[in-house]
Amino acid sequence: MSKNVHTLIEFLQKAPSTYHAVAALAADLRAAGFAELQEGQRWQLQPGGSYYVTRNQTALIAFRLPEAGFAPFNIVSAHSDSPGFRLKANAEIELKHYTQLNTGGYGGLIISSWLDRPLSVAGRVLVKTASGLKSQLVNVDRDLLLIPNLAIHMNREINDGYKFNLQKDTLPLIGSNAAKGSLMAQVADAAGVAEADIVDSDLYLYNRDRAAVWGADGEYFSFRRLDDLECAWGAVQGLIDAAAPKAHIAMAAIFDNEEVGSGTRQGADSTFLTDVTERIAHAFGADKEAQLAAYTSSLMVSADNAHASHPNHPEKDDPTNHVLMNGGVVIKYNPNQKYASDAVSAGLFRLICGKAGVPVQAYANRSDIGGGSTLGNISTAHLSIPTVDIGMAQLAMHSCYETGGSRDVEYLLAALTAFYATDLASAADGEWQLA
Repeated sequence: MSKNVHTLIEFLQKAPSTYHAVAALAADLRAAGFAELQEGQRWQLQPGGSYYVTRNQTALIAFRLPEAGFAPFNIVSAHSDSPGFRLKANAEIELKHYTQLNTGGYGGLIISSWLDRPLSVAGRVLVKTASGLKSQLVNVDRDLLLIPNLAIHMNREINDGYKFNLQKDTLPLIGSNAAKGSLMAQVADAAGVAEADIVDSDLYLYNRDRAAVWGADGEYFSFRRLDDLECAWGAVQGLIDAAAPKAHIAMAAIFDNEEVGSGTRQGADSTFLTDVTERIAHAFGADKEAQLAAYTSSLMVSADNAHASHPNHPEKDDPTNHVLMNGGVVIKYNPNQKYASDAVSAGLFRLICGKAGVPVQAYANRSDIGGGSTLGNISTAHLSIPTVDIGMAQLAMHSCYETGGSRDVEYLLAALTAFYATDLASAADGEWQLA
């Protein structure tokens, strides 16, 4: 069994929301000696230094500088958000006998996975201060809500492809009609603030089921938000564990809102990544031409989990590419470039994994089944460097309780740690050197 699967689970336990995930990653970075930067202040960067910066409390970029100062970039990107339900404003709905909460779906969630299980609320509240507003993270850390199924006697079509209505079928129950007015009181109490001081909030439902390491030999594990917090954790932990970079800048970029298109100021389709790379260049006096030259010897690993072959539905696999949990890192390909991988980026990453003793698998969706997309191509529209799309194999992607391979946690960490420690150089188009 993987020794690091329990470390990953501990992180996931601290991350019931995107805000908590980024806060936990930032805490790990501070404990490892990374200094926090503020976007609204001038940066005083030192050769050999380690730094991180957050945006909107849901995106984070961390980096380690070589002693030489400005250099090409080895970047691992991942995302902090997961599909689920978000509370709407004025969320409480009072019925004759019950109090429900008004929610909206976020991203491409598997609706049925959220029903008939204990849920709660986490996120952030914006609180009045003497001079303005302050954000406060909040987790109502107890079984608070449940979305009940309609009994089969009243819904005979439930097993025949029932179409859920998000405004009717998925509203969570918080209590009897006596519970009216209790939601924000409980949120305020959990946040340690006065309810009257809460001006606004970003609150999401999360699954309260415990994590499980299971299987005949403990080869699988299941918990909430594996997509994509497994890779986000690996990106940051690999950066912490890697040897100090010699001739490149090692960077982890964790974006928000991938599940809804990345088109926010903290998403991959923002200027966040280019803002940080340009500020690093400016700190060391690198002009625009030096930046462009450095990008040609840079490489990005876009890390977002991949679909494992399903035991009940092997017909969904591509005929020649079967991805298995505990089979190692998955490189994702698409003929229409929905994934950014090509022979150059994938080939370089295969060499790095080979040196680290990490097995590599290839994923391609069936040609008659449309696949998803991820961070790679979105990021490269802003920072044009070679990019490979990877992930770790998992089942039930976008369920509120997903399953991955225990040994794959070790493979992910080994691969990304080796990547961060590798110097890359491209002397001419189509020619690369690794050291």
